[in-house]
Amino acid sequence: MTDQPLNAVATWWQAVLSGFVRTDAPAVPPLVLLGILAAAVVLSIPRATWRWFGLYVTFVHELGHAFAALMTGRFIHGLKIGLDHSGQLVSSGRRGFGATWSGFWGYPAPAVVGLALVWSVSSGWAGAAASIGALILLVALIFLRNFTGILVALVSAAVAQALVMFADPRTVSYVVLALGVALGVGSVRDFFKVASVHTRRRDQLASSDAYILARSTGAPSWVWLSGFAVVIAGSAAASAYILWGLLTP
Repeated sequence: MTDQPLNAVATWWQAVLSGFVRTDAPAVPPLVLLGILAAAVVLSIPRATWRWFGLYVTFVHELGHAFAALMTGRFIHGLKIGLDHSGQLVSSGRRGFGATWSGFWGYPAPAVVGLALVWSVSSGWAGAAASIGALILLVALIFLRNFTGILVALVSAAVAQALVMFADPRTVSYVVLALGVALGVGSVRDFFKVASVHTRRRDQLASSDAYILARSTGAPSWVWLSGFAVVIAGSAAASAYILWGLLTP
């Protein structure tokens, strides 16, 4: 009996490692690509599905803040995800560049991660992307401080790992491609949402990363909104270019 947990962990670890096998980049027929794009839109546009997929996008948003904070030597104390798609990251460290860098990389993070996923498919590393994603989500459990965040991390990690364990390489590539596009669309959706806070819903300004950055740096909110837009648009354009290259003649 005592060996069963160890065997289960060993089996899981082998499944993780199995994702790190390079495959040929798939040639995607036009109809299949349309189906992938449709799946991405269904995940990220209708309210019924966005209610749930938006939690994952919010999680990636907060992980963007966290990763940027760690890059500059800040300490992460906790991360929360709300059912209303709100998020909160608590970190500490030197003020100045570190805090600003961390504050910036929330809204662009889903678009950048989406681009990375699309690139992984074009390079034959879709399985590795799924395995790395599962590991990152599990490591994030260390910082999560509420039930919603923990549930989102566990479900997302389980789906990613099940994909590597049970699906064939082509299916993995198609699913990772759809997820990458959906994250890009979700990032665009969230950008328009935060932009509307600065125009039509100014009573919610306190929740805007651009407003928080403006108060801490003195640079106006439109500068930060423009920065978000440049990164998101650049990631979307690069993703579209890669997708075009994956199409079969």
